[in-house]
Order: sequence, then C-alpha cells, then structure tokens
Amino acid sequence: MLRINQVKIRTGHTQEQLYRKAAELLHIPVQELLELKIIRQSIDARRKPEIFYSYSLDVKVKNEAVVLHKFKGRENLVSTCEPETYSFPKPGPGLSLFPVVIVGMGPAGLFCGYFLALHGYRPVLLERGKCVEERGKDVEAFWEKGCLDPESNVQFGEGGAGTFSDGKLNTLVRDRQGRNGVVLETLVKFGAKKSICYEAKPHLGTDVLKDVVRNMRNEIVRLGGEVRFKSLVTDIEIRDSRVTGVVVNGQERIPCSQLVLACGHSARDTFSMLYERKIPMEAKAFAVGLRVEHFQFMINKSQYGTNDPGSLGAAPYKVAAKGRNGRGVYSFCMCPGGYVVNASSEPGRTAVNGMSYSGRDGVNANSAVIVSVTPEDFGSSHPLAGVEFQRRLEEKAWELGQGRIPAQRYGEFRERVLGKAGKAQSGEGSLTSDEEVQTVRNGDDNLIEPQCRGAYVWADLSGLLPEECNEAFVDGMESFGRQVKGFNRPDAVLLGVESRTSSPVRIERDEKLQSKVRGLYPCGEGAGYAGGITSAAMDGLRVAEQIASEFAPREALR
Repeated sequence: MLRINQVKIRTGHTQEQLYRKAAELLHIPVQELLELKIIRQSIDARRKPEIFYSYSLDVKVKNEAVVLHKFKGRENLVSTCEPETYSFPKPGPGLSLFPVVIVGMGPAGLFCGYFLALHGYRPVLLERGKCVEERGKDVEAFWEKGCLDPESNVQFGEGGAGTFSDGKLNTLVRDRQGRNGVVLETLVKFGAKKSICYEAKPHLGTDVLKDVVRNMRNEIVRLGGEVRFKSLVTDIEIRDSRVTGVVVNGQERIPCSQLVLACGHSARDTFSMLYERKIPMEAKAFAVGLRVEHFQFMINKSQYGTNDPGSLGAAPYKVAAKGRNGRGVYSFCMCPGGYVVNASSEPGRTAVNGMSYSGRDGVNANSAVIVSVTPEDFGSSHPLAGVEFQRRLEEKAWELGQGRIPAQRYGEFRERVLGKAGKAQSGEGSLTSDEEVQTVRNGDDNLIEPQCRGAYVWADLSGLLPEECNEAFVDGMESFGRQVKGFNRPDAVLLGVESRTSSPVRIERDEKLQSKVRGLYPCGEGAGYAGGITSAAMDGLRVAEQIASEFAPREALR
C-alpha cells in the first residue's frame, strides 16, 4: 500500500473525481489505481470562500515500486505504509472467582464492558441512572417543566454526560496502539456514520449517540454481560488492601475482585464515599466559565467566507488566549448550530452545557469560554475542594435564575466587569428598552437570542465567577474578537455557569492502572484520566486490556 498526503480537491467532489485526482498526483492512468481508502479528511479554508478538502489516502496500485521511485526524496507526499491493526491482549494467567464489576455506563464503562464481553468475560455493569430511553424522557421533562431527577438527568444515566452533547469525537491523546481507530470503528458498528473514521473533526450529535449507546448495551447483554440500571454503588468493601465487593443502593452486596470505577465527573457523592474509604486521590486543575452564543451564520462567514457553506455544514471554531493576569482562556465543547442546555444534577445548583443534534441546524453556535483554575483557587487543600468550588458557583447560578439558566448580553457584562456604569437587564427573554436594543445592535437585522433547552432568564452574571476569572474572560473575549470577527459583539449571549468541564479530582492509579487498593481500576473522565467521549472510551479500552492481560475469562461466571 502507498500513503498519499496533501491530496487537495474542491468540496462537493464525487468518488470518481477523488480517484482521478489521486491517479493524477501519482502520474498514473486511473485504471492502474486498484484501491483507495480515505485515512484523513480535513478542511482547507485558507482561500475562502474557495474551500477545499485535504486528504491522506491509502492506495493500492499496479507496479508499486515504479510509482514509489518517482517520489524518491519526496516521501512526505508519497510513501509506503502498513495498515494499522489493533490487537486485544491474550488472556492472562490469573482466574478470578467473580465477574468484573464496572461502575458507570459512560464511554469509559461502556467500552470497557463491551471489549471484555467481546472476549469472553461476562462483566456486570452498574449504572446509577436509567437506560437511555427513560433517561431521555426525564431530561425532556426537566427542560420543559423544571422537574429535576437527581439520578436521571444530563449528567447521570446510560451513555454519561456526553450523550447530551455535540458528540465530538476528536481527541488529542497520542495513540500508538490503535485504540482511537478501534473506538471509532466500534461506534460505526453500532450506528455511527462511517465518515467519523477519517474526518479531522468527527461528531455524532446527541440523537445518534442515543442509538449507538443502546445498541452497545444490547450487544453486551447478548455476549453474556449483565447491565443493571438504578444501581448506585454506595460503598466499596475492602479487605487487606484489596477490593472484595460493592454495596448497591445501600443494601445489596455484589462480590468482586476487579472493580472498574468509571463514574463520571459529576459523581460527587461517589467521590465522598471513596475519600471516606481512604482511596488515594487529589484535587486537580480544571476550568470554569460561561456559555457564549453567536449567530451560526456569523461563524460560517468567519471560518468559510460564506453565510451558507452548503454540504460543509455549520462551521466550528477553536480559540485560545491568555488574560493579562496570566490565566488561560479558551473555547471548550463548541457546538455548531447547537443549544445551551440546563445540565444540573443537584437541587439548588445550576450548571450548563452545550448540545447539538446530528444536523447541527440550529440558528446559534455556542461554546463554553472557560478560564483555568487550580487547587490554589479552591480555598482548601482538601482532595474534594474542587467539588466544593464547583458547588459554590452552581449555587450562585441557581440563585440568579431560581432554577432557570441565567443569561446576560456580553456588552453589559463587560461594562460591569470593567467597573463602568451599566443598566441591568430584567424580564424574561427580552431586553427592557429600545435604547438597549440599539446599544447592542452590531450591523445585523436581529439581536442574538438565547437558544436553550430549559428555561432562561436575564440576570447579572458579573458576580458569578471569581473576579480573576471575570477579568480573564473579558480579555479572552476581546482577543477572540480579533480571531473571529464579531465574537466580542455586545449582543452575544452569555449563560452560566459552565462548571463541569472536567473532573475536579484525580483518583491515583499505578502502571497497572490500579489504585493502591488492589483490584480497583480508576477509569475515564471522572477519575481524571480523560477529557471527552473518545479519550474516555480509549481509557476504558485500556483498562479492559489490562484486566484481560492479568485474568482469563471464566466460562461458568454469571
């Protein structure tokens, strides 16, 4: 096989045109191009509004040696390649008396459970929330009526927090073992579009994710695994520094000697239980901020040079800066054509997130603009100080909106943060006067209005974040206005609080992926070892590999 890089072709091309382009670059007749596989597809918008795809392709040709000789000294363009293969480890020498128990059915738990089940293990998956079908109904009821179920919401339930998101699948994790590829191929097997395997910025959308999650669960069960919902692990039994079992819902004991702890970053009660059980952990840095909404056509124009990019779909963006006080500010979980959602999981506390459907066809784009915070900001050296820091922010947000999402226009927020006079907005869903409307207009016919799932209310957000974060946030927004035209427009909508960007704790593990309590495998985003759907799934796969390398499956286990 040959690998061709930097294959540039206009968007909207056909498969036949791609074959012809590859043959042209190789200086061969198209008939001699026997096979073609897309390895990577990215967008080249440097000459916008002329937009191109840039491909890396694997091809099979007649007379490969002759073709390769033409590119001697230009191996960056054409070179030989070997197809990437992934190999799950052979079973180890140990034999456990009990099935592997996996706590949590987000991406880490699902992929750990699926690959163990696929190779003859019969894991037991415990999820505190409900199945994705029932969970979806509870979330919709919360958004429409404000009825929060603390165990079934945007954070808790089958699929994890990523199920109600944009479903982004890109990751910065270095992958020499082929886990990234096998994760994407597995998602395709269970209902995702094939193009996620080669797109530079793949995504699924919340609607597709729900189907994929359900299909994976059904296959785990078919392969002999057990899946249990409404099963909160309330205690871990430990004897001689080894796991011996878990207690579910405060009453049922399940014996185990391998326990995968794949709870999400919002499992605060679980973190407290682990701390009481003296499981080694530490507070870690994360980031907090506000969701920011703009018109999607404005982002399209900035990124692609046109309001309507056609088959390219809604444009994404990624921006980063450093505030004058030294804090990093950056966009996070950008949702093209998406919604800001009420992602709360605790009564009396409000948190937000972003979500897109697979079509990404909403009027607004949104992302979190977040500011780095470290354990020094938490006010305590306690391992769970970051959790309490998050809770304080969410309590302020709840007070501002009384359960609704508090929102404010950027122009007013900036004036208040900078200490200038500004009149507070009031009312629900609209500005208070024609004068204010004219103040925030920025050349468009309409004002940006919040696009939310869950009720919102106008409020003053300037007292929500710590002062240092506010200052860095404004510095970042002004910098981003130079990177993306209109980003700092005064009618941009801010909504808060974005507090759950990543886990506030890291549960310690060693080179065998175990805690000092042997048999306990901290895993995924909640444990502090991942930062998104794909990286969490990869970590779940890695833990499955480790368990398999140590223990063989036992046919009689149930």
